[in-house]
Amino acid sequence: MSGHRYAESIDSIDASPTTPFFPGSRDSSSQHPKGPLWRRYRQSLLLLAVFSLLSLTSFVLYTLPDAQLQVPGRTSFGSTFNDPRSPRLRALVGPPTVRFRDNLRNDTKYITSWISAGWTNDVMTYANLIYLGLITGRTAILHTFLPSHVGPGAPQIPFSDVFDIEYLSEKIGMPVLEFSDVKNMSTASEEIEEIGCWSVWEAVELREGRPRPVYTEWEQGLSISWTTAPPWVKKIPDYEHDRFARFWDLAVLTYPKGRQENLGTPQPSRTGATVHPDEHLVCFDYLYYACASTSDEFIREHSPAWRDVLRYFRWAPRMQEIADGYLRRMFGVAETDPIPPYITIHARRGDFGAYCGFANLTLGDCFPTMEDYARGIVGIRKELEQRLGISPKHIVMVSDEKDSIWWEVVRIMGWYTPDHEAEQTVERYGAWRVSVRMYPVFIDAVIQSSGVGLLGSPGSTMSIIAGRRVIDWHGGAYHNVPWKVCSFSCWKNLS
Repeated sequence: MSGHRYAESIDSIDASPTTPFFPGSRDSSSQHPKGPLWRRYRQSLLLLAVFSLLSLTSFVLYTLPDAQLQVPGRTSFGSTFNDPRSPRLRALVGPPTVRFRDNLRNDTKYITSWISAGWTNDVMTYANLIYLGLITGRTAILHTFLPSHVGPGAPQIPFSDVFDIEYLSEKIGMPVLEFSDVKNMSTASEEIEEIGCWSVWEAVELREGRPRPVYTEWEQGLSISWTTAPPWVKKIPDYEHDRFARFWDLAVLTYPKGRQENLGTPQPSRTGATVHPDEHLVCFDYLYYACASTSDEFIREHSPAWRDVLRYFRWAPRMQEIADGYLRRMFGVAETDPIPPYITIHARRGDFGAYCGFANLTLGDCFPTMEDYARGIVGIRKELEQRLGISPKHIVMVSDEKDSIWWEVVRIMGWYTPDHEAEQTVERYGAWRVSVRMYPVFIDAVIQSSGVGLLGSPGSTMSIIAGRRVIDWHGGAYHNVPWKVCSFSCWKNLS
């Protein structure tokens, strides 16, 4: 799997006369080829040759490209299934079927979960799902994005419209599927399928006492019977302020014995059925609060869900093309010229204003000033000059701020801003207009991740993930500018 490094080196073989493979001292009489010592010497040479051959074989296996290593439980991209659409779809029986079960292969195990938060949190949730699939040898099935950030009525958006799912599948060495690949969504509501799933949310969230809602259950033609996960999956038992569960504790429930030992009483589905958690397609209600060791782990360098999965969430080519067009028009760069290196400021203000109110602070006293951002830019430029020998002159501000006066001050500072209204996205992108209300979120995210520097907002997952992309994709710099409620101690720079 890409992202893993087989770091253990093979020690060189010490063939000096002091090693056990050779006698430490010999007299001339012992050198006769037909003497007893020669036979022992020849046996030692033979052993050394065998050992060297085994070492060479091990070295070759360790240095093969990841795609050539066959990992148990994974569907091979070199399968005999001849699907012209995409190699990853070989993990299915064929095209989408009326019943999802009819499209699941008997020799492949699957895993799925749903989303119900802000968009960046949903992206992180899908990364956690795929990572849990990687460590358990199960193919992940993703659902659509639900644009909760832009209000009710906005359409659902396929994962593959935003991210390059073919690239992702290739890099992690395992197919990633969408539910629409599995089940024919045009007939989904006509065929209701019962399925049993684990509710992690009930086990880690001590106050609600119910599974995390699945908003697409009806239109996906599903009727879910929930079984509460065992309480020991909660990382800090009986502590209401931490909702995290460790990946390997959740993984226990995906294996036959672990499942059998933890079966409880299933809750009735919306059709009244009670079904134990499925074995072929293991499903969990909500995996945002999953980690390997540390809560809020994506900010840490060791985060396996980032290192092995989310860093391969590259933008779909069309999405990158649209954002690049915005940048070129902002900077006045011709289509044939490269986009100059730039620094992005992500000023999250809109929903964070509520926290200022809770602290009895005005927005002016609570949020960073333009001077704070200017000082932050100096710090990022200094790092980029020292490490990369560049000092970007172009600064882009992205924010959810609605105050037109605030935006006018941004322009007075000489910083660039994507103008989502002036760009006339609906007219420009034709068939994509059904998703137009999500475009500002997507385009801002692509812009943030395409620069060489990011000045972020502590406490914002959008800043965290954009910062990780800037560092790992471009070797750039990510700093935060503190605000009164959430300073550097809230979510520090990446560590």
